[in-house]
Amino acid sequence: FQGGHKESLYWGTYRPNVYLGIRARTPLSLIAGLMWIGVKNGQYFIRHVCQDSDELSKYGWADHNGRDYGRQELTDQGLHLTTSFLKEKGDGSGYGGDWAVRLDAKNEGSSLSEAQESTTHLFFYIADEAGKLITMGSHEPPSRGPVLLASGSHEEIGDWELYLRSEDNLEIHRAGFQTSSMHNLSDLVQHALVTNARQSGNLNLPDMAEDSSNAMIYQVSIKLPAKIDIVFLSGAGSKNPMTAERVNRLTGPMLSTRLKSKQKDFEERYDQIFNINNKIVSKELSVGRAALSSLLGGIGYFYGQSKIALPKGFSQKNGDKYIPYWPAALYTAVPSRSFFPRGFLWDEGFHQLVIWRWDAHISMDIIGHWLDLINADGWIPREQILGAEALSKVPEEFVLQYPSNGNPPTLFLALRDLASGIHAHQFSDEEAEKISTFLKRAYVRLNSWFQWFNSTQSGKYEGTFFWHGRDNMTTRELNPKTLTSGLDDYPRASHPNDEERHVDLRCWMLLATNCMRSIAGFLKMDSSLEKDYYKLSDQLSDFETLNKMHLDDKTGAYFDFGNHTEKVRLRWYEDREAMKRELLRETLEAPQLQLVPHVGYVSLFPFMMGAIPPESWVLEKQLDLISNSSILWTDYGLRSLSRTSSMYMKRNTEHDAPYWRGAIWINMNYMILSGLHHYSHEDGPYKVRAGELYDELRSNLIRNIVGNYQETGFFWENYDQKNKGKGKGARSFTGWTSLVVLIMAESYPSLHR
Repeated sequence: FQGGHKESLYWGTYRPNVYLGIRARTPLSLIAGLMWIGVKNGQYFIRHVCQDSDELSKYGWADHNGRDYGRQELTDQGLHLTTSFLKEKGDGSGYGGDWAVRLDAKNEGSSLSEAQESTTHLFFYIADEAGKLITMGSHEPPSRGPVLLASGSHEEIGDWELYLRSEDNLEIHRAGFQTSSMHNLSDLVQHALVTNARQSGNLNLPDMAEDSSNAMIYQVSIKLPAKIDIVFLSGAGSKNPMTAERVNRLTGPMLSTRLKSKQKDFEERYDQIFNINNKIVSKELSVGRAALSSLLGGIGYFYGQSKIALPKGFSQKNGDKYIPYWPAALYTAVPSRSFFPRGFLWDEGFHQLVIWRWDAHISMDIIGHWLDLINADGWIPREQILGAEALSKVPEEFVLQYPSNGNPPTLFLALRDLASGIHAHQFSDEEAEKISTFLKRAYVRLNSWFQWFNSTQSGKYEGTFFWHGRDNMTTRELNPKTLTSGLDDYPRASHPNDEERHVDLRCWMLLATNCMRSIAGFLKMDSSLEKDYYKLSDQLSDFETLNKMHLDDKTGAYFDFGNHTEKVRLRWYEDREAMKRELLRETLEAPQLQLVPHVGYVSLFPFMMGAIPPESWVLEKQLDLISNSSILWTDYGLRSLSRTSSMYMKRNTEHDAPYWRGAIWINMNYMILSGLHHYSHEDGPYKVRAGELYDELRSNLIRNIVGNYQETGFFWENYDQKNKGKGKGARSFTGWTSLVVLIMAESYPSLHR
């Protein structure tokens, strides 16, 4: 990932937590971004960081190719903003090339006369994380030509300059700050505006800069409609005769032409890769593009140190109950720009199912970054909170990472696809060579990661697995959560102990084993380690053993096994001395070792993985569970938990609403759809029925996701099985909900040997 590849991805929209944020893939980068003044209930607010409380009626990338082009639409009350990003390496450019941002502001809803009377205030900033001085440009009023806003130097790109060009009438005000807190820039701007308004009566920045300013903010006041182009030139000496030509190429009519050309290229490439024109109706096409673009536009670059929890009862001399991980970089997609703008290990495997099909090189780079976070034991922290900007968005109780806790190894989904793609000659010779080299280099880390799971998450008996880290002392949870599984509050054994067996983890281990076996096969490895993978793969594939451990013969559902009772409830207890009441768990019957009788996503994991023989009676029972509207089926997708479950839509604590206890989640629906697709192509007595259910479920999912997007402007974290499939949870959730692209394209993981 060095050389031309690394340089081509140097600049990007790698700050997904802000509405428009640009940085380089380097620890101490120049960063740039956009703010504006929004109005809510008659009050002014700075818009900068993506947050649901801003109540934008829309924001998200309509186009983004993950490399050098993006177009985003934002609507905030009467303001409609289109932000376009373009990057190029031209003659005279320094390392990483030059980039341009176009801000196209129009009025939405209000009349033209109202828009022309009111002033819109946009703010564009550039700041140096290394603290280096930025020089403010001239104070001359802007003519029709480009205005030099700022200049400076950076050790990786040399001298640089930032220009603004617009054909509209603008008023520009400036402020410079000396700061190390880049995540608090909006607070600095707000304070400067308020202070200056009190002194001068104007809502303007003060046209002053602190000594040694390393952050420059430019307030551009406009009447709508208006168009502003901002250009960053790297390697730009002040006397460079090429400067005017380079600015001209990235602004005005030439920029318009280039953006149109990039948009056309993006649309053609999308059609070519996903080939969905004959599989969906035309109104769904733009939603699929937006889903892909939002995922690619949400890729970020983070740098910092995770906080790793010390064992219970231990602390450092200064009282800290954690030790810092090593300083590390992470290039990754994120689940949600507003709610989860950071890396999550189990989400990332689903993200990569989409991304590798679009750009395998970006996908391998992202997977490589994750594998570089592996420690000597083979553990990867499941949530990556790197740097002050990421830390500012995370509640304190979720910051510490526990080295005994795993997370589904979903990266193997994408890795298995890449390995299978080479076997099936899906890639050009050059691409296949690069993928082979990547897998060869990744193999040692992947083996270490696999062995960590195999040794730390194993059960009491050989070939059994359970998610470690459940709280067996809790008195407040109806059913102790299993955050490590990714399925948080999905009901497991009521009383956790080491007798547990989790069927989903067994299936993830089967996927990982088959993937390692597949990679070893085409790399022609023949050591004792590879023989172990073959042996374990055969062991975990054994249908009789799976059924003996997890199958309920009566329902045909696969269940966890553990120390369990159904007779638990939450009850209010009065503490008269402390003058408070608490909602605590009450167990009305002693638990015993048994299958945990909750039908839901976990019950279908062997089906998702294609582990059931196509002629087996179990397959018929699984299709019954899927298609029964009293159990999992709805017209909007499959519920996470059966309506017949005693835990269906139950709160887990006083403060924890049901999460994976009924809602429709797209990642699991995609995996179930993948299973249906597989069995609809396998000879057997249930082939036709699997095909019919596949068509119906696929149609329901697409219709619901597209309908919600067109109605609300957003993709959602999950969908409400009780309220006509309405989006709920985090918005804009552009992580695994982007799998709708693959559902439209009928493109599924190669899980099945």
